[in-house]
Amino acid sequence: MKPLITVALPKGRLGNEVCEKFKIAGYSMDETISDTRKLIFEDENLGVRFFWAKPSDVHVYVERGAADVGIIGKDILLEYEPDVYELLDLEIGKCKICVAAKEDFFDNKAKTLRVATKYKTIAKEYYMSKGRKIDIITLNGSIEIAPLLNLSDVIVDIVETGKTLKENNLVIVDKIIDVSARFIVNKSSYRFKEKEINKLKQALESRG
Repeated sequence: MKPLITVALPKGRLGNEVCEKFKIAGYSMDETISDTRKLIFEDENLGVRFFWAKPSDVHVYVERGAADVGIIGKDILLEYEPDVYELLDLEIGKCKICVAAKEDFFDNKAKTLRVATKYKTIAKEYYMSKGRKIDIITLNGSIEIAPLLNLSDVIVDIVETGKTLKENNLVIVDKIIDVSARFIVNKSSYRFKEKEINKLKQALESRG
């Protein structure tokens, strides 16, 4: 029996795009999509085992070996810097990490800039490269409200269409980096299951 490759899939909107990507690559995902109560799905013929995880947890499963491979946004890789291999840009789930603020924002360099974000690492590295002194305000939800309530001067957040920013009278001040979904691999798994993992990678690459 061929060794099973355990794949950590991100829940949510990205997960739907990932499922479509796997189906195109020849890995049936119908059961995975339709049965929302089941946690783990196996296909011995294809040699894969899938399970759903919160997007920000996928790298933990992969880094610690509970999953051999996983699909994760580049934003999460940049923020948490897990010790994994990044083998492929799947070119789905495309977004960008941006600095946004109220339309009348003026950056007074004489003052410490207050930055609301859940991307502390990305924000710190970005402003460090500019030599800008900042005060990080960590938030996990509704970040757009921070400048409106004068909690922060700017936000650093992921932007897909920009609709939410526009609805809250915020504008993009600067784009930090483009992000998309990446195929990551546990380093030990890659040594022992290199052939199987590369087969999956090539399928995703050639038919995606």
